[in-house]
Amino acid sequence: MPISFLPFAAPALLLTAALIGFLKPQRPGAGLLNIVQALAMLALIAALGSAAALIGIGSVTSPLLGINGIGLSVRLDVVSASMLLLVSFIGWIVVRYSATYLDGEARQGSFMGWLCLTLAMVMLLVIAGSLAQLVVAWTAISFGIHRLLLFYPDRIAAQRAARKKLVSARLANLALLSAAVLLAFAYGTSDIATILDAARSGEGGAMALAAAGLLALAALLKSAQFPLHGWLTEVMEAPTPVSALLHAGVINAGGFLLIRFADVMLLAPGVLAVLVMIGGFTALFGGLVMLTQPAVKTSLAWSTVAQMGFMIMQCGLALFPLALLHILAHSLYKAHSFLASGGAVDRIAAARRPGPVAIPNAKAVGRAFIAALATYALIGLAFEARASVQATALGAILIFGVAYLLAQGLADAAPRALTQRMAAYALAASLGYFTLHALAILLTAGTLPATPAPGPLEWTLIILGVLSFGVVAVAQAMFPLWAYHPAAAGLRVHLANGLYANAALDRLLGGWTLRPTR
Repeated sequence: MPISFLPFAAPALLLTAALIGFLKPQRPGAGLLNIVQALAMLALIAALGSAAALIGIGSVTSPLLGINGIGLSVRLDVVSASMLLLVSFIGWIVVRYSATYLDGEARQGSFMGWLCLTLAMVMLLVIAGSLAQLVVAWTAISFGIHRLLLFYPDRIAAQRAARKKLVSARLANLALLSAAVLLAFAYGTSDIATILDAARSGEGGAMALAAAGLLALAALLKSAQFPLHGWLTEVMEAPTPVSALLHAGVINAGGFLLIRFADVMLLAPGVLAVLVMIGGFTALFGGLVMLTQPAVKTSLAWSTVAQMGFMIMQCGLALFPLALLHILAHSLYKAHSFLASGGAVDRIAAARRPGPVAIPNAKAVGRAFIAALATYALIGLAFEARASVQATALGAILIFGVAYLLAQGLADAAPRALTQRMAAYALAASLGYFTLHALAILLTAGTLPATPAPGPLEWTLIILGVLSFGVVAVAQAMFPLWAYHPAAAGLRVHLANGLYANAALDRLLGGWTLRPTR
């Protein structure tokens, strides 16, 4: 068997684990659970082997296992290898966590089956070398997640979240299927690598432009962008491993789709502009709402909404290598955040603070932004001397996060130790980000297209984006000052309710119910 088929081993092992769960749907016992965990570990090893094979043989597409362009094949390149490693690693962690978290729970075997099946479909999606495999895996993921969301089928909140997710998923499935048909007709093949090569040469015509629009629609629906974001903030009614899987894995499918078809997306600059606007607004909106949420998991959910918006904006700016880096970094930290959320409140309550909390005022925030921009001038621009305008603007937006980190340390009441610690964190974060930034561009060179020079519309969106994120960063840094001011009370209430977009969708779907899932 050609080595290009090696990535198929990872989903095959997870499908075997899923079968074990389905054969023993109630309480599978410690022995079978150990086998499931071992299979998840072997899937991770297979993903590592695939990455090693990529180093040895370079990007390659396996022969098609099917007829007439319909079947299974593997596209092995830096995008698929990194995503396969990410999914297999997080999958292994979530499977191990689930074995303990649901110990003794009725239908634990069924849960493990659907969990492993969903992971296997995500793996088939990220390694897909044919349009047919991509569409089938994408659709199967939606079905698996629906079953996991309704693990406790009698919970009204879980039914509401699953109902809204079902609407978004069905629309996304239809959009992707339509895009795949258009791509197949536009390029005369279902092989993804061939399509990308032709698109990079400027081929495809009107059908490729229409396909780019449908791909963008599918990605927006899958990534919980405003105003269809509400389901993602309500999945906490499902077991914690489902939240971790969703927020750290499945939610990235939309971004992966745009990255995989980056060459096709570059044919439609108008579509990319729409992604910048919707993604940018969702990022700003989610970041502000997150600050008003009192519950740990709900705050994490809104953080994911904001992060997915930022990732969509990166794709709209044609910064596909950085969007891939964003997926990898966000998934790892968000999986840890959800799985460790149970002890977060206890850890915060047990922490002993060395005196009063240092609340930054306007002067402290100003000093923080000056220091952050100076850091960018010294570190960021050194890494990005030849970077595109879009990448430079993105670096400026991300350095606002460093300003937020510095603000408390530069407050007038801040102890010297806090100031020094925040300065060290800010420096380490800046060095780490820009190093990874350069590494992502280096590793994906040749696989992902270079960022084109911006036109007038792109320049307008870039300037507007930098200014908007700057204003929101200032608001976040001064949150302790304005959040409880009487003049801001009404705004806080509106933000805490997500500007009521989710409530409007609830009313729209109010009369529709789901059949119980057992």
